[in-house]
Amino acid sequence: RLSVGFVTQFLPLAPFFLSHHISPPSHTLTFNSRIIRSTMRPHPAWSSDQLTDAQNNPIPVNALVYSPNGNQLIVASGNSVLIYDAIVGEMTKRLKGHKNTVYCLAYSRDGKQFVSGGADNQVIIWSSKGEGKLRYPHNDSIQCLACNPITMQLVSCTESDFGLWSPEHADVKKFKVSSKILCCSWTNDGQHLALGHFSGTISIRDRDGREKLKIQRNAPVWCMQWNPSREKLQLAVGCWDQTLSFYHLSGQQIGRDYKLDYDPCSVAHFSNGEYLIIGGSDKSATLWKHTGPKLVKICDESNWVWAIAHRPNHNFVAVGTEDGRVKVYHLMFSTVHGLHEDHYAYRDLMTEVVVQDLVTDKKTKIECKDYVKKIAMYRARLAVQLPERVHIYDIYQDEREMRFRLHSRIMKKFDCNLLVVTSSHIILCFEKSLQLYNFHGIKEREWSVDSLIRYIKVIGGPPLREALLVGLKNGSILKLFIDNPFPIQLLKHSVSIRCLDLSLNRDKLALVDEKSNIMVYHLKERRFIFQDSNANSVAWNSAYDDMLCYSGSNVLSIKTSDFPVHQHKFKGFVVGFNGSKIFGLHIVSMSTIDIPQSISMYRYIERKDFQNAYRIACLGVTESDWKILAFQALMGLDFDVARNSFIRLRDVKYVSLLNKFEQDIYQHKYNEHTFLGEIYAYQGKFSEAAEKFVQAGEPKKAIDMLCDLRKWEEARALAQKMGRDSGIDVNELIKRQAHLAEDDGDMLAAGKLYIACNEYSKAIKILGENKWLDDMAEVLAGFNPETDRQFIKMCADYFLKFENYDYAQVALEKLGDFESLIELHSRSKNWEYAFALLEEHPQFKKKVYVPYARHLAENDKFDEAMAAFIDAGEPEEAVKMIELLSHNAVLERRFKDAAYYFFLLALKNLEMNKYDMENAADTLTDAQKIQMRKRVQVFYRCKKLSSLYYSYHHIHEYSELPFNSMPPKYLFNMARFLLMNMGKQAPYGVNRTLIVTTLAKLSTMLEHYKLSREAYQRLGTLRVPAHLQSEIDLSSISINAKPITNNEEDTPICFRCSTSNQLLQREDKCSSCQHPFIRSFSSFDHLPLVEFTLPPHMPHEEAMTLISKDVLRSSYKNAAGGGDGWQEQQQDGAETLTFDNGPPQEDMDAQEEADPFSQLLLSANQRTQRHEPVQVTGDLLKAFDRNTVFVEEWPSDLVPRRYYKCLFSDHQIAQCKTCNLFFQAEDFEFALLKTNNTCPLCRTKQKVKHQHVQ
Repeated sequence: RLSVGFVTQFLPLAPFFLSHHISPPSHTLTFNSRIIRSTMRPHPAWSSDQLTDAQNNPIPVNALVYSPNGNQLIVASGNSVLIYDAIVGEMTKRLKGHKNTVYCLAYSRDGKQFVSGGADNQVIIWSSKGEGKLRYPHNDSIQCLACNPITMQLVSCTESDFGLWSPEHADVKKFKVSSKILCCSWTNDGQHLALGHFSGTISIRDRDGREKLKIQRNAPVWCMQWNPSREKLQLAVGCWDQTLSFYHLSGQQIGRDYKLDYDPCSVAHFSNGEYLIIGGSDKSATLWKHTGPKLVKICDESNWVWAIAHRPNHNFVAVGTEDGRVKVYHLMFSTVHGLHEDHYAYRDLMTEVVVQDLVTDKKTKIECKDYVKKIAMYRARLAVQLPERVHIYDIYQDEREMRFRLHSRIMKKFDCNLLVVTSSHIILCFEKSLQLYNFHGIKEREWSVDSLIRYIKVIGGPPLREALLVGLKNGSILKLFIDNPFPIQLLKHSVSIRCLDLSLNRDKLALVDEKSNIMVYHLKERRFIFQDSNANSVAWNSAYDDMLCYSGSNVLSIKTSDFPVHQHKFKGFVVGFNGSKIFGLHIVSMSTIDIPQSISMYRYIERKDFQNAYRIACLGVTESDWKILAFQALMGLDFDVARNSFIRLRDVKYVSLLNKFEQDIYQHKYNEHTFLGEIYAYQGKFSEAAEKFVQAGEPKKAIDMLCDLRKWEEARALAQKMGRDSGIDVNELIKRQAHLAEDDGDMLAAGKLYIACNEYSKAIKILGENKWLDDMAEVLAGFNPETDRQFIKMCADYFLKFENYDYAQVALEKLGDFESLIELHSRSKNWEYAFALLEEHPQFKKKVYVPYARHLAENDKFDEAMAAFIDAGEPEEAVKMIELLSHNAVLERRFKDAAYYFFLLALKNLEMNKYDMENAADTLTDAQKIQMRKRVQVFYRCKKLSSLYYSYHHIHEYSELPFNSMPPKYLFNMARFLLMNMGKQAPYGVNRTLIVTTLAKLSTMLEHYKLSREAYQRLGTLRVPAHLQSEIDLSSISINAKPITNNEEDTPICFRCSTSNQLLQREDKCSSCQHPFIRSFSSFDHLPLVEFTLPPHMPHEEAMTLISKDVLRSSYKNAAGGGDGWQEQQQDGAETLTFDNGPPQEDMDAQEEADPFSQLLLSANQRTQRHEPVQVTGDLLKAFDRNTVFVEEWPSDLVPRRYYKCLFSDHQIAQCKTCNLFFQAEDFEFALLKTNNTCPLCRTKQKVKHQHVQ
């Protein structure tokens, strides 16, 4: 009966609760989504008629196999194959393809075909409908078959061989064996095959039939099967030495051999490999754990069990016997578990016990390694009954997990109905008696009753004195103490007891009888206080004494005090009630129901019983229910309940309010209007709260509240209404609002509010820092220049900071600050307005010209920039600018630009001297003279650097660029020029190694082998880049094969003393007369120019006047027979040139002999240690052709003029009047074409003429 089953499966019971609500499927116990299969009870599903032959003799059932979908059961009996409907047990077909006994069957995993084999040596493949598809023979009878679950291979085994057949191949691949094969099985992944031999050998082979390993047993291997689970790849083996063993795929045995005491004939896995079913000579089928041990017997038969099969995906097992019977059993699993308070224990996989804390969800698993029959729990004690013993465990937990330890073992076999455990004892329940055993297995006491025991429960008590509540079939309710041999009768009911429970204070007893009536009895007053019907179970709330629940007719009823019952839908039995958690059982499914206690709480609130309402709320209500209780208790002046409720809600503000009210009451400061105002304010009714504060005479408190709530309009309205009585000025409110807006990050609103309360400095700071310049401009428009200069200046500063020059101009014009206004126009590069203001205010000259000069320099207008610096009275700035430009050009390897900037730097130093002289008051001071001399030295140094960087530019291009248009001879001369002029220390950025390398290469090219050899030798003393080292080494060796000579055509000859010089000397001057070589800055060949000086005390202007006269020069020309061949004429405003071949050669030679300057050089030609220019006379000056005289003149008196005479009148030389460099005329004209008529070095515009361009 249901009540008996309930008691058997779920005692002992005590108050408990669960942490999750679960709705599991039927016939399973579900907890936290875990399916638990427990006690197994077999029920016969169907059985076939006895299979007999023509003489009515039984035909043994040799094999059974289910189809993969579980709808067919195939039976091998005699020489027939039978097909049964697996659900109803009706035979649908008899197949007669075999001529002798059928021994074995197998079904393919895809369900499309099955196979049979027998004593006629034939293997027949049938379709799922029973139609023959294929047969193949063996030489001996077929002993066993197996289908590969993956590849669909079929293995057929005989006494002497086994064969492998697959649908892809027509033939059967056969393998000889040395012993008869009795059984075979494929692994679940289809990769390995196990064969069991009569000799006791187990052969493990791969799917191609190759043997991998052997396992040797002591007797014939009659049955075996691999576990179908992929996680449990192990082989169960039944041998006829009456043992069961288990092996890994590696051949290692798992555990020990299990003694069966009978011969196993068939083995089959069940429930996805969790269990194993064995049948054999003991005429029964037994359920085992997948690796042992033995669990329970499924059935007893009248003869040997030869065949067992499990129906896939169902809890059905088919059994075939020696006497020709097929029986199918339904294995039904129920639950074995126990619970106490929040600890719940249940059996898992028949041999394990799982203990779970229902609050924290912590779990621990106890592996008992034997069949678990019963479980009981009490506090930290767990009792587990096994077939031959009882284990007692201590359950405890730490912060991370739950743990257990074995307390004791009771090595006795008990066959009882119920098991109960206390702190030190177990109680065994029989039909009319209870036996008390200690943990050593010693029986201490026995109680006998006069009726069947229907209900038993441990209701607590001190250790060794626990009490039991017992309900009998005759209606008696007893209370037993384990240290007292005499039961106490609490109540005698007229009907059999089904369920009992005691209230928390042990003064009320609830019972449910066999007629489904529930009665509540007050034990002290000895009277019934409540009665109802349609109940099947009852439980008191273990957290509240005056509340119980009971179930019945699919309804859950909750009774609190003397209030009416309230109900919920519920199926099953109530087994526990704790707080708002109800734990119930439906069939074999445990579930937790969370029942809010709001209804009971509201009923107590209606009675103004706030204490009990609070106790009910503690059991479990919603947050909104807590709020209602808190406010109702507050209004009812039950401050204790209100405080505890607000603490539960973590509402600190109400707790503070309660403390304040209590203090006011204690100090006699309690005001009803203030109290109500505070309550309204905390409830969000702020308008009502403000009215109450005003009525209480505290308008300032109302205004402060509205300000804190950002209700500024209402606060200002109240302040204006109350006037001075409010104690707060309106401007103060606006300032407070601005502060709060600033704290909240609403800076725009804060700025406007500061403006409204005349806090302009804070407003401008906020608007400026957030770049709200348009708003600031609106504020600026309202300022008075006379009274608000400070604020206008602040606005102007922010406008300038964020470069809003239009607004800044307005602000500065308001201030009349012309200096700042000029700076503004300079910063905004509005030069037209800046210079216009400068005309009116010239004292701010530097404020305009200095930024203007920098602006010009940024736009590469360096000449104009330098002029602007000078206009600003800052020539040093111009020099600094050029120094920076020249330095950057060298760093960036723009050597041509560096030459230009160094020339400008040289020129500017001279201009600075001129500037100082012009701006000197009377005479120059000594310091100024020293500074001017230093500038002259800088001039010479920068002028030299300019020429060096100019020549090095071409050398660098030659080494870096793959193609170069510069003639090799020009580059050769440049390399010589650099080495002879740059001294021991090369200028910054100039690579001496690169120059020498270039000289070496070009010397070889121009057949100056001696010079090339010297250059390569010099390279040996220099640091050569790694990528050039091999090339230089090779060239150094190659040059040794050349003659040690130079090309005499390029030998340098001094035009003053006619001395031949070396190609490469220490200095770039004649080794005899020390006259410097004047070079063309195009080809860098030296020119026929000789330096001379004027007669003493002859001014420059007089000398140039004498040279310009044509008298004597014309006579010389006429005497020689003409000029240089060019005739210049002016016609119609145009200048024309015509060429005449001129006089014969002999006339020209005569002219040279008649040249007085040449005669002067011959007379002055002598070897000297220092160069001294020749001095000419006035008469000789008159004889000079103006086109052959060149003057080097600089814009400073500290740099003397230098005069040069070209010795050959037909040699055309060009001179740049800015940088004073000389060029071959044709080369210069070609260079001007490429540079838009600008000098290659100083980049000044040139006027070009074809004769002696100057």
